Amino acid sequence: MQIPLWQYQHFNRLFLSVLFAGFCGVFGAFHPFANANLSSGSKVNPAAPTVLIVGDSLSAEYGLTRGTGWAQLMSKQATEEKISMNLINASISGDTSSGGVSRLPALLQQHRPKIVVIELGGNDALRGLSLAMTQSNLNSMALASQKAGAKVLLVAIQVPPNYGEKYRQQMDLIYEKVAKETGAQLNRQFLKGVADNPDPLKFFQADRIHPNEAAQTLMMKNIWPQLKKMLRSS
Repeated sequence: MQIPLWQYQHFNRLFLSVLFAGFCGVFGAFHPFANANLSSGSKVNPAAPTVLIVGDSLSAEYGLTRGTGWAQLMSKQATEEKISMNLINASISGDTSSGGVSRLPALLQQHRPKIVVIELGGNDALRGLSLAMTQSNLNSMALASQKAGAKVLLVAIQVPPNYGEKYRQQMDLIYEKVAKETGAQLNRQFLKGVADNPDPLKFFQADRIHPNEAAQTLMMKNIWPQLKKMLRSS
């Protein structure tokens, strides 16, 4: 039985890096969220706060039917709970923190969000980029968002176990440091119940890297309660 790369202990780092940098990066160039679209089925409410998501394939509905990703499910959940918000998903498959920090100023100016969700860093690790650079980029994104008047929700991403426990701890520490230094809210549960599920194939697509459609509800539920509190206090 094959298991997801998130749980595989001896997967080759170079292969995984090439897979993300090549295939996902090319896919991202044509992704419907590349231009920061309003969430599917949503209408702009001028009186409602805007939530901007800047992420990678985990938030960009990679390999999924449009409208079934966690961000879109969250928009539907907000509607069901009669919580007003305009959701802008600016996630691009294959994106890194460097891509995010370069795209963010224009997104902030265009959408003027009240909340910015930053879900980046996973591809930095998978491509072997500098941890110091990742931390600096995430820090810059959080500060720029706050300067523009937005609250920040920083989503911590877990790297596959084959990188070693020391590296995983260093990666975790990056998000903790950025949250502490900037005052951003930190979410550590994004892939809880997905990446650590006892059935290693249950919530992953055939590539054994990306969460499948069944995982999206769990991912949404891991984010929504925290974001809802931020919306109510915005």
